[in-house]
Amino acid sequence: MAELLGTDRRTHYCGDLRREHAGQKVCVMGWVKKRRDLGNLMFIDLRDRSGFVQLAFDDTTDPALFEKASGCRNEFVLCAKGEVRVRSSINTEIPTGEVEILVDELKVLGESETPPFEIIDDCKTGEDVRLKYRYLDLRRSKLQQNILFRHRVAKVTRDYFDENGFVEIETPYLIRSTPEGARDYLVPSRVHQGSFYALPQSPQLYKQLSMVAGFDRYFQIARCFRDEDLRADRQPEFTQIDLEMSFVDMEDIFKIAEGYIHRLFKETLNVDIPIPLPRYTYKEVMERFGSDKPDMRFGMEIHDLSDAVKGCGFSVFTSALEEGGSVRSIVLKGAADKFGRKDIDKLVDYAKGCGAKGVAWVRRAEQTSSSFAKFMTEDEMNRIYAAAECDEGDILLVMADADENKLLPQLGQLRLEAANRLGIKREGYSFLWVVEFPFFEYDRESGEWLAMHHPFTAIMDDCLPYLESDKGRVRAKCYDMVLNGIELSSGSIRITDPVLQAKIFELLGLSDEEAHAKFGYLLDAFRYGAPPHGGMALGLDRLVMQMLGAETLRDVVAFPKVQNASELMTGCPAEVPEQALRDLGLHPDQIAERK
Repeated sequence: MAELLGTDRRTHYCGDLRREHAGQKVCVMGWVKKRRDLGNLMFIDLRDRSGFVQLAFDDTTDPALFEKASGCRNEFVLCAKGEVRVRSSINTEIPTGEVEILVDELKVLGESETPPFEIIDDCKTGEDVRLKYRYLDLRRSKLQQNILFRHRVAKVTRDYFDENGFVEIETPYLIRSTPEGARDYLVPSRVHQGSFYALPQSPQLYKQLSMVAGFDRYFQIARCFRDEDLRADRQPEFTQIDLEMSFVDMEDIFKIAEGYIHRLFKETLNVDIPIPLPRYTYKEVMERFGSDKPDMRFGMEIHDLSDAVKGCGFSVFTSALEEGGSVRSIVLKGAADKFGRKDIDKLVDYAKGCGAKGVAWVRRAEQTSSSFAKFMTEDEMNRIYAAAECDEGDILLVMADADENKLLPQLGQLRLEAANRLGIKREGYSFLWVVEFPFFEYDRESGEWLAMHHPFTAIMDDCLPYLESDKGRVRAKCYDMVLNGIELSSGSIRITDPVLQAKIFELLGLSDEEAHAKFGYLLDAFRYGAPPHGGMALGLDRLVMQMLGAETLRDVVAFPKVQNASELMTGCPAEVPEQALRDLGLHPDQIAERK
């Protein structure tokens, strides 16, 4: 049975003890990391969230205490009192390696069964098992440090925005469903049977209402929910650093956000992020990198070969040009001696898996080989090499399509895959802004123009004349912050002009009735003096993940979900009693039929 603490009080964390504490009487508490029995001497490494310290026991001075320590196994919870002394054998590999505690009093506060896996940083046990016992997995130093680092990020965040005049306002978790973007998580109401709340995908409308209310500068470390498929950088519930500002333009928002990033990295990692951050238009990053969130830590940029292949003998290229498309390429520098034909075929198959029709290629080695050179003249091939900046020893990959909105992203995916297979190192922190996104995007299947962002995004002033005549030319006052190929944030200046807002809804196919059904409370609020405002939201989980170089969000979230949005530890989602369903006006039999 575990012993009670009684009057015992912890004086120090295990990982905080140093040489200057030698001679002091201390009390530490934690978990047994390891026990080593050396005959008449015994050592226990005691671990807490700060690290671990060595406890020393001597059989010749206190046999009873020695015997008690010998019964302690890994993960027992102990309270140890004793005097700090300098170790006879210094361990320079750990922060507490100069000292140990000569224990004169030991209490077992909690016994432990043998854990289902060894609690060490380099644990080889499968993730599913570790997630089932997440409370044990979180004892590993690496994960504990990740969670503690996340806490420091949140503290710096609150300090920074408070010092810059922002007010932290909590917005509701139970809100009206607004079917925009991803699917909502719905919550049935017991009081209003047949009606549902939604969990917020973001606090977007509430933070805009806070501007109408006159709070001027709002921020929140907000929990958000989206019922969408998971991946390495996505969870069904996530946290974002949400902010909104009144009486500002984009430059004001950039300045605040850049100041935050600079301070955060300096205070937590002692890394100086140069500001202002570089800016690129959406058009530029798509044409150069095939992505609106490019990883710019390596080159391999896209080149337009359309002019170089005009009138050539290869119908794949010419037909794409005739249909209004383009021919584009990437070059794998110096890869000819690393990639053979089979490696190139694998890249071609990967591109096809991304939706590409195919990939034409040239391997410029001592014996040059190509999938299409036989259709071209020597002069045409030389023009291609010059336009693509392809030299001897390089591999050239070329794609053509009538639809550039498909072609460029496919090349962007191929670019990343090729870099991965070549083992191109990507180090450091590469921040950038992507600006001037298209306001509309054309859906070829439906034949309709849709809003690329939410419909409250303001339009670039010089694009207003094209709203009805040429939607493809309309650019938005929106912006994304990108870090190492990951979108950290998205934001915009908002529309507050009721006439312009009504026109946007009309162009998106929303009637007045539909617009008011979805957004009526916000539109009504704008009738009572809405200040010009804008904002953004940074993904806290993704930010911490990138700062620490973690592989997945699960490494920086305490209790994450897995691929199918379930939590292995508690077994949720789970069935509930039939009566609970009836109380909500739901029919258990119908639910059972759907399973």
